[in-house]
Amino acid sequence: MLSRPNYMNRTFTRFLVFTYLILGTLLTFTSCSYKQDQILFEQRASLADTARTKDSTSLDSYRIKPQDILQIRNLQNMSYIVGDMGTTGSLSPTPSSTSSVNSSVSQGQTYQVEVDGNVALPVIGHIHVAGLTRLEASNKIEALYREKLLKDPIIELKIVNLQVTILGEIKTQGNYPLVKDKTTLIEMIGEAGGLTDKANEKTIKIIRGNPKKPEITEIDLGSVASISDPATILKNGDIIYIAESKRAIKTDKLQTFSTVIQPVLLIINTALIIFTLTRK
Repeated sequence: MLSRPNYMNRTFTRFLVFTYLILGTLLTFTSCSYKQDQILFEQRASLADTARTKDSTSLDSYRIKPQDILQIRNLQNMSYIVGDMGTTGSLSPTPSSTSSVNSSVSQGQTYQVEVDGNVALPVIGHIHVAGLTRLEASNKIEALYREKLLKDPIIELKIVNLQVTILGEIKTQGNYPLVKDKTTLIEMIGEAGGLTDKANEKTIKIIRGNPKKPEITEIDLGSVASISDPATILKNGDIIYIAESKRAIKTDKLQTFSTVIQPVLLIINTALIIFTLTRK
């Protein structure tokens, strides 16, 4: 028969080995990252998607406000300048004035809209643009330059201070300018480098309007219907938030548990080695 000390030693050894095996198995499973690829633009439509598409109306174009910054340039060949100084009664500008507008308008200078809604432009002076859309303001300025200075101008006007903010699980967070009309959520996500592996593609939030009572719209990029959803057309000041997905949260928790359990396993392993050596 085994003596009582030997029996207890063997029992303790078995207990340590059993505990080590159990913890080792848990560590093996927890160290494996839970991975599930994002699924975008599936051809499925929910009732919510259908209802929103039918009920939504096309979004109004942004209207210029005081303090907006306009970039204005003439796309036409600047050799087509009205300069018939010999014409009787002509109001044509002098060569110096045409040269001035050439250097300012053709290069795309920026001009700030004043608090009274006017913008000061070379030669044509103060023009009221507040309340106009980008296209309306461009047409108005083009007509005035055609009348007073340029032959067949093609005026390009951009509102360069408009922007949206992207936060959360996106490759590059930050502020992004709205450089063209009807920029969509998908285009802006692409501009920011795309979603991260942790992103929840099904509940992307667009927050807009009054900060005290904002309007929050959820977009499901897992559905192909999101491509044509008018709610994805962005407006100035929109905040886009991409949350972490449940699968990513689960992976983070497992990895945290693995980080905590590894030192415990190391201690047990060391104790088992010491005990084995002392038994010899």
